[in-house]
Amino acid sequence: MQIDSHHHFWKYDPVQYAWIGPDMSVLKRDYLPADLADAIGRAGIDGVVSVQARQTIEETASLLALAAEHELLRGVVGWIPLAAPDVVSVLEPLAQSPWLKAVRHVVQDEPDDAFILDTEFNRGVSQLKQFGLVYDILIYAKHLANTIRFVDRHPDQPFVLDHIAKPTIQAAEFPRSWRDELRELARREHVVCKFSGVVTEVRDAAWSTELIRPYWDAAIEAFGSKRLMFGSDWPVCLLRSGYGQWVSSVRELIADLSPAEQGDIMGANACRVYDL
Repeated sequence: MQIDSHHHFWKYDPVQYAWIGPDMSVLKRDYLPADLADAIGRAGIDGVVSVQARQTIEETASLLALAAEHELLRGVVGWIPLAAPDVVSVLEPLAQSPWLKAVRHVVQDEPDDAFILDTEFNRGVSQLKQFGLVYDILIYAKHLANTIRFVDRHPDQPFVLDHIAKPTIQAAEFPRSWRDELRELARREHVVCKFSGVVTEVRDAAWSTELIRPYWDAAIEAFGSKRLMFGSDWPVCLLRSGYGQWVSSVRELIADLSPAEQGDIMGANACRVYDL
């Protein structure tokens, strides 16, 4: 089964989605299951994991409702106020849904680069395991050192690193510090990584599979085929790439792997990690 482990839905509202800036006009419209069904159908993808795009309980509940209605949605990564003192009481009713597989917080946008080490936030994360939930880590490369400390605080909590930690991608310079810290993070067996959201980190005027390849090589070397998942980050990826173009690029990158390894990356790992 081919699974896209990372995509978003929204009914566009400029206030609710203020992160969609003036240079992101392609994103300023509704993106709903019918749109995604067409994209994944043409690309040969069987199902998807829907991930929060704004930090509200209402959106989490909406994604869970969509998952109950649409077979292509196999699971949801929602948002809850992890730093809130009543986090367990907030989470309990949502966790009753069989579609809630994980939660995440938009750590990348926090003004404090050490937010991921916050005491209240970590107290909330420590509650997830009792509900059988994964935590998705959304950071930039600059946050990797603190993220290593963070996951070490929770050795029994499953983690998924989104978007290979969003390194800056350009032909002129490869970020060796990102590669080294990614390797160090990958030494923690309870961390899995998504090869997703990569094209939007390209700073060159154009991108190609060969430009992306060194970042793929670093990710597969660090995590191996059993702890990497394919994801699209649709519709955000449309800022730089069509859905099918990105799927084709990933399939080209994994072409030298065995059929079993390719199957792990393109779906089996997501099914296992998120219990789809």
